[in-house]
Amino acid sequence: MIEYSFPVLGQQIPVRVPQAVEDFQAFQRYIIDRANAGERVAYDTETTGLATYSRDFRIRTAQFGTPNQAWVLQVEKGSDLQRLSSWALRTLPALSMQNRNFDMLASDRHLPGITLEKLAPKTLDTYIHLHLSDPRRRDQGGIGNGLKDASAHYVDPSAPDTAAGLYDEFHKIGHTKDTGWRHIDIDNPLYLSYAGGDVILTSRLLPKVQARVAELGINPSLIPFEHEVGYVCALIERRGMRIDREYTTRLSAELSDESARWAEEARKYGVENINSTRQVSAALLGMGEEIKERTAGGAVQVDGNVLKRLADVDRQWDPIGSRTPNPLAMAILRSKRASKWRTSYADAMLRTADENDRVHPKIGALAARTARMSISDPPFQQLPSGKWEVRRAVIADEGHRMISVDYSSVEPRVMAALSGDERMTAAILRGDDLHNLTAASVYGPDFVPAQRKVAKVVQLGVAYGGGAKTIAAQTGLTLPEAQAAVRGYKRTYPRLARYIRSLQAQVIRDGYTLRTPSGRRLVFDRDAAYASFNGEIQSTARDIFAQGLLEIHARGLTQHVLLPVHDEIIADATDNEAPDIAREIGEAMTMTLRGIPLGTDPDVGGASWGSLYMKTANTMIDNDPWYRANPEAAHIAERERG
Repeated sequence: MIEYSFPVLGQQIPVRVPQAVEDFQAFQRYIIDRANAGERVAYDTETTGLATYSRDFRIRTAQFGTPNQAWVLQVEKGSDLQRLSSWALRTLPALSMQNRNFDMLASDRHLPGITLEKLAPKTLDTYIHLHLSDPRRRDQGGIGNGLKDASAHYVDPSAPDTAAGLYDEFHKIGHTKDTGWRHIDIDNPLYLSYAGGDVILTSRLLPKVQARVAELGINPSLIPFEHEVGYVCALIERRGMRIDREYTTRLSAELSDESARWAEEARKYGVENINSTRQVSAALLGMGEEIKERTAGGAVQVDGNVLKRLADVDRQWDPIGSRTPNPLAMAILRSKRASKWRTSYADAMLRTADENDRVHPKIGALAARTARMSISDPPFQQLPSGKWEVRRAVIADEGHRMISVDYSSVEPRVMAALSGDERMTAAILRGDDLHNLTAASVYGPDFVPAQRKVAKVVQLGVAYGGGAKTIAAQTGLTLPEAQAAVRGYKRTYPRLARYIRSLQAQVIRDGYTLRTPSGRRLVFDRDAAYASFNGEIQSTARDIFAQGLLEIHARGLTQHVLLPVHDEIIADATDNEAPDIAREIGEAMTMTLRGIPLGTDPDVGGASWGSLYMKTANTMIDNDPWYRANPEAAHIAERERG
C-alpha cells in the first residue's frame, strides 16, 4: 500500500493507493463497511481531459472517499482495476459527486457494467446544492460553485486547490493546465494525493451545503427537480449528435479561407491586424466615424457591439437600416466570425467526435445565475438563430428527419404572467402580435416593418433593464427617439411598468435577493437591481423549459432528443414518425403559467439540423456575400429543405 495524505483543518487525512492483493482486499472491506452502514461515499475521477467522447479520452484514476480517508484506484493500469472500481460503484448504495454529470458519463462510457441509469438515482451533486444556495460565481461576488471555492468557504480556507496546485507539476513536464492531465505520471505523489483530496472535500462539503439550502428556505422540491433535469440532460449528452465529417472538414477549410478573404479586405483600409484595437480604431476614426465608447483604460472601444452598430446590423446580423454600413467594420466582423465558427464549431466537432462520428456537446443543466442551461464544446447556444451553415454539419440518424420544437414567444408570455398586465394578457389570449401592438401604440396604426422591429427591441430592452441609450445603440435611433419609444411602450403596458418598479424596490429591501415563482433564490449585485425583472423572466422561462424536458422524458420521448438549446428542443425520428414525434414533444412542453398559455411551434425538417433554418437560395445569395463566394451552398439548401 502506498499512502499519502491531504491536509484538512490541520489534520493529515490518509489517501491510500492500493498496489498489492492485500491492499485491494482492504479497499473492498472499506467499501463493504460503508455499504453496510448505509454511508454516503464521495466519488470522483481524474481523466485525460474534458472531451469525454473523443477517441483518445480515458479515465486515469477513480477515487472514493469519506471525511477521514480516501482511496485512489489507478484504473489506467489495467482492466482489473477498472472492474474493481465498477464493483465499488455497484456495491455502494449512496454516492456524492461534485458536478456529477461529468463523472457519471465518464464512468458510463469507460467502466464496465456502469451506467447512468444505475448511478444517477443514488448520487447527490454538491454543485446543485451550491447553485441553489447562491448561483453566483466567485468573480460575481458569490462563494463560487467550484469545489475549491466552496470548500474554502464551507470546509477549510487553507485546503489546497487540487486543480491549480498541479499546474506547476504540468509545467515541469512541458505541458499546460489543459494538456497536463493526460501526460502527468500516474504515480506522481502530488497528483494522487490531490485526487484523494477531491473526494475528502466533497464528502465534507455535502452536509454543509445541504444545511445551507435548508437554512435559506430554498424550495426543497427544487433539489430532486434539478437532479432529475441533470439526469435527463446526461442521457441526451450520452446519445450525442451525428456529424457529416466530409462536410464539416470542408466547412472548416471554407471558413478559414473566408476569414482570410475578409482580413485581406480590411487591409485595404490600413488594418494589417484585425485584432489590433489601435489599428482598427485609428482606421475607423480616419474614415470619419464617431465612436463615443471607451474602454476602462480610456482607449477607443471597437468591440463587437460597436462594430455591428457601424456595420448597421443587429445582434442576429440582420440589417438595421439606420445608416450606410461601414465596409471596414463589416469586413472585420465577417473575418472574426468565420474564424470563430471554424475553431469553435467545425474544428471542435471534428476534434471531439467519437468513433461513430457523433459529437456530445456538454449540457450544463444548471449554469447561469438564472439557472439557464449552457451548451459547450461546441457552444451551439451561441450560434445566430437564422444561420444554417454550421448546423448543416449535424445530421439525423440514417433514415431520420430533424425536428425542432420551441416555445412561441415564451419571454413576452412570461412577462405578462408575472406582471399581470391586463392589456398584454388580453392581447396574448386574442392571439395578437405583441410587437405589432407596441408599434401601433408608439408609431400609430400605419407603422412600417422597421418600426415593428424597433418595438421588439424596446420590449426586450425594457424587460432586461436596458435604458434608452442601449436601445438607441441597438436600433440606430437617436437618443430622443429611443426615449420616446420607451415612453410609448410603458404607456401601452402600464401595469407592467409598475410591476417592474415594484419588483426592483422589493429586491433592494430584501438585500438584493429575489425568490422566483418556483422558489429559486436569485442574488443581484448592489448596483444591478434594474436587472431583477430580467432575472425573474429568464429563470422562470428556464424552469418552464426544464419542466417540459421532464415531461418529454416521462412520455418516453428522450430517445429522440438531440439537444436542448435556448427554449428549443432539437430531435430526430424516422421519416414516417417525425411529424407525430414533433407533435408529441410539442404537447409535452405545452403548459400554462398563471392563466397564460405557453404553446409550442413544432417543425420537421430534412436530413440535417441546418435544414430547419435554411432560406431560399435566391434570398441567401442576394443578402449574404458568403453564399456568393460559395455558390454550391444555395443548391445544398434547396435540396435539403425538401
